Amino acid sequence: MKPNKPKSAAAKSASKNHTKAKDARFDKAKSTKPKNPHFYGIHAVTMLLKRRPEDVLSLFIQARDDGQMSSEHRQIADAAHAFGISIQIAHKERLAELCDSHQHQGVVAAARATPMADEALLDAMAAKPDALFLVLDQITDAHNLGACLRSACAMGVDAVILPRHQSAPMTPTVAKVSVGASEVIDVVSVTNLARTLQRLKQAGVFVFGTALDATAKPAFACDFSGKVAIVMGSEGDGMRRLTQELCDTLVYIPMADTPDRPQSLNVSVATGMMLYEVARQRLHG
Repeated sequence: MKPNKPKSAAAKSASKNHTKAKDARFDKAKSTKPKNPHFYGIHAVTMLLKRRPEDVLSLFIQARDDGQMSSEHRQIADAAHAFGISIQIAHKERLAELCDSHQHQGVVAAARATPMADEALLDAMAAKPDALFLVLDQITDAHNLGACLRSACAMGVDAVILPRHQSAPMTPTVAKVSVGASEVIDVVSVTNLARTLQRLKQAGVFVFGTALDATAKPAFACDFSGKVAIVMGSEGDGMRRLTQELCDTLVYIPMADTPDRPQSLNVSVATGMMLYEVARQRLHG
């Protein structure tokens, strides 16, 4: 048996570099590993604990100088304690680090991501005689999406439909802006929005699309009774061509004839106005 030859300096260096490269790849893999999101804001965390406490992993509450909790924080802590969720006291800078926002209102929860509703749910909903859907085409800003979900929940929308690849994801920011509505209303992410609209139309849903178009009717002149879907497009581009072609009627929101006024509304504001008109007609006839 031949004795092992001592490694040369070059061989030792190559071996060390290989080990470093391997460690770097391991560290990179760890850093890119998906992490559970951190939800924040009093309303968002409260609704998270109410609707799916089994998905909440831990709760962080802001430390106060007097060592006490506010009444709102105490209610959240008591709810978390009832479900055996660990509670940690942290400074506000630490909370901002966790959720990447200073708008945390002193409470942050590590939890599993908000689940999307099953697309098959749309069939059951479309069977309702007064089904109401909100379709958001290319709404990529999380704040706009959250505000739209808040309005949809308040105005009695059955489900919000989003295209899977051209929409803001359901992030903690969406949950915060929606003040917890994202945990209440069903949000359905679909692979093919055009096919979904055709499916709704076959179920008797009348599709209204908002657009600044010569053929569009003012919102107050439309009949929103029965099964209805309201399609909102992005502020810049509006609805995509195929989406617009599948609409049964185009509708617009009349605005004041003020010189030099903005030519369009923020999409979340326009969504709230459209849904209010639908709710107004349904409530008052």
